[in-house]
Amino acid sequence: MGDKRIRITTVSQKYIMALAGIFLMLFLVVHLSINLLMVVGDDGKLFGQAVQFMLTNPLIKITEYVLFGGFIVHILLGVILWAVNNRARPVKYSKSLKTENSMFSKYMIHTGVIILIFLFIHFFHFFFVKAGIVPIPEVAEGDKHDFFSMAVVTFQNPLYSFIYLVSFVFLGFHLKHAFQSAFQSLGLNHNKYTPAIKFIGTLYAIVISVGFAIIPIYFYFFY
Repeated sequence: MGDKRIRITTVSQKYIMALAGIFLMLFLVVHLSINLLMVVGDDGKLFGQAVQFMLTNPLIKITEYVLFGGFIVHILLGVILWAVNNRARPVKYSKSLKTENSMFSKYMIHTGVIILIFLFIHFFHFFFVKAGIVPIPEVAEGDKHDFFSMAVVTFQNPLYSFIYLVSFVFLGFHLKHAFQSAFQSLGLNHNKYTPAIKFIGTLYAIVISVGFAIIPIYFYFFY
C-alpha cells in the first residue's frame, strides 16, 4: 500500500513538473523574442518600448509571479524526484544503458544546478536591480528599467559573456531532454509521434541556445 502511494505521488510530481517545465519553455520563447530586439541596431529603442509595455501591463505583472512560482515548483520537484530515483536505486547498475536519453537524463540534475547558478548571476545584473536589491549601475543613469544600457556594459565584460554562453550550452542539453521528458510524463509517448517530439525538442533546444548566444556576441564584438 505504501509503495503504491509513493508511486502515485511520484507520478503526480512528474506531471506537475512537466506542466511547470512546459510553461517555462514557453516563457523562454517570449523572453528570447523580446531580448533579440536589443540586437536590431536601433540602440535599444524597440526593446525599450517592449520593456515599457511589460512594466505597465497588469497581466504581465501577474505572469511574473506565476513565472517565479513555476521556477520554484520545477526546481523543488526536480530535486525531490532526483532524490527519490537515487533512493530507489542505491546500487548502480554494473552495465548502464548507453542510450541518448539515459545520458541526458543522468546529468539533468547537474545541468539544472549550473543553470540555477547562472540564473542567480543573471538576476544580480538585471532583475535584482529592478527589484531594488542591487544598486542601479551608473550607466543606467538612475533608471532601474534601462536594461539596454545595463546589457551593453554587462555583455562587454568578457567573463560574464563567457559564463552566459557556456550556461546556454548547458541549458540546450537540459532542454533537449526536458522537452521529450515533459511530453512523456504527460503520457504523450507513442512510436508514431515520439520521433517528431525528439526532433522538435532538439530543434527547440538549438534555437533557444543559439538565439540567446547571439546577444552577448553582438554586444561584445559588434556594438
